[in-house]
Amino acid sequence: MLHTINGRCPATMVIGLLLISLSGCTLPTLEDRSSSEALSPEQTKDTRLGQVIHPDVSRKPDRSGIATLEDPLDAFAARALLAQASDRSLDVQYYIWQDDMAGNLLLHTLYKAAKRGVRVRLLLDDNGISGMDPSLAALDQHPNVEVRLFNPFVVRRPKMLGYLTDFQRLNHRMHNKSFTADNQATVIGGRNIADAYFGIGSGALFADLDIVAVGPIVDRMSQDFDRYWASEAAYPAERLLPEATTEDLATLGARGAALAQSEAAQRFIDAIETSSFLEDLTARELAFTWAPVEMVSDDPAKALGKQGPDGLLSRQLVKALGTPEHSVTLVSPYFVPGQAGVDLFRDLERKGVEVQILTNSLAANDVALVHSGYAKYRKPLLRAGVELFEMRATGLGEGHEKPPESPGLFGSFASSLHAKTFAIDGETLFVGSFNFDPRSTHINTELGFLIESPELAGTMESRFSDQVALTAYEVVLTPGGDLRWLDITGDETRRHSREPDTGALKRALVFVLSLLPVESLL
Repeated sequence: MLHTINGRCPATMVIGLLLISLSGCTLPTLEDRSSSEALSPEQTKDTRLGQVIHPDVSRKPDRSGIATLEDPLDAFAARALLAQASDRSLDVQYYIWQDDMAGNLLLHTLYKAAKRGVRVRLLLDDNGISGMDPSLAALDQHPNVEVRLFNPFVVRRPKMLGYLTDFQRLNHRMHNKSFTADNQATVIGGRNIADAYFGIGSGALFADLDIVAVGPIVDRMSQDFDRYWASEAAYPAERLLPEATTEDLATLGARGAALAQSEAAQRFIDAIETSSFLEDLTARELAFTWAPVEMVSDDPAKALGKQGPDGLLSRQLVKALGTPEHSVTLVSPYFVPGQAGVDLFRDLERKGVEVQILTNSLAANDVALVHSGYAKYRKPLLRAGVELFEMRATGLGEGHEKPPESPGLFGSFASSLHAKTFAIDGETLFVGSFNFDPRSTHINTELGFLIESPELAGTMESRFSDQVALTAYEVVLTPGGDLRWLDITGDETRRHSREPDTGALKRALVFVLSLLPVESLL
């Protein structure tokens, strides 16, 4: 039993005092914030990247070049090599940037680019940079670098205290991910900056998909970056982070250089040194698919609840895609369709459209709460005729042999799916940060590219069956209406009557979570 003082519980008093102190914490002013804009492709056509890319782009003014980055270490190397090849500008925007090997090595590439005279603009969501405050403050000391934090927390440690007084604002996050060099080439997709997204680490490793793009879509990406950079939610880091000095910057550079020479970083460094990405790009031998590409993105004002209906990525997708006629093949790690989504897929199936969906199994999902929101819709989806697949926690199942080359357009074999992509009618492919869930639709900001390419969309659809056969369970209904998970290996089919690779406690937890009225937040 808690003791009281004058009838009050000390813990209650502490919480009360804490709330009072937090209520006095306000965001810094945006007055006198510097302004800047992306350099135009014309301004950077004489850079190393521009000299290689601009001639091809000028011959295809209505198309952009797209190359997929499926292998996680290739995706890491592509970012590092684009930073190394940049001459004028780097515009970098991420939801998560972790204080781990990948995060610190890529931060060092930005530091080295700035030392060469490259202007670096780094825009990070403030929810995903745990432990990075000192490094970001130091990097921000460089005259060629500016760091901004999107929708920031005023209280830096522990940040979660901010939710006690400002949940409505802080619940909105910038989920966008982009890495743009000299406004000539950009990398977008599902990967954040952390070891797990690049295939390194002892915990969950994510199967993901990025694309590298050149052509007019890059300038569209840069314009969108400018929109976020200048938004009311983007705060100069120096107004929020602890004070740093030029000595801190020098220490950051020395630490990054030492890290790059360490044995622990060897796999990342080897990936950069052995990658043919930049060499192929320079020799104009990188296998681009040239196609019309449209960008869809949320208005950054969505993070402040100020966007209009046309500022929503979800609305833009609906307008751009129209009505599918033959097939919808969807990959979404966090999949909570809601009743509206079930109705949509049911209507499509009734019209003869084949709908196939791949998401995470409970064992593979790194967010049990999201899985609880998805699980209740499995039976309605299956009754509607949807083909439903769930990725195994360890990628390849027992008895499956890994082929010489990964067949997956949405990532290499890993323990958790993270790619966000879909194909429509074998004609259009979407790649981006958007999950098919309420959070992506209504709360977080997102971006993505719609690529009108039968080649890429057809490849995704044709590989889908190969991928799910190797890495996923097929979820079906018995005649009695019960769920079964099928693990098909050659001529053998194993049937699971419960969520595979999970214990009773985890399944019970998901059931309890499914009773909570939180679906709109998932």
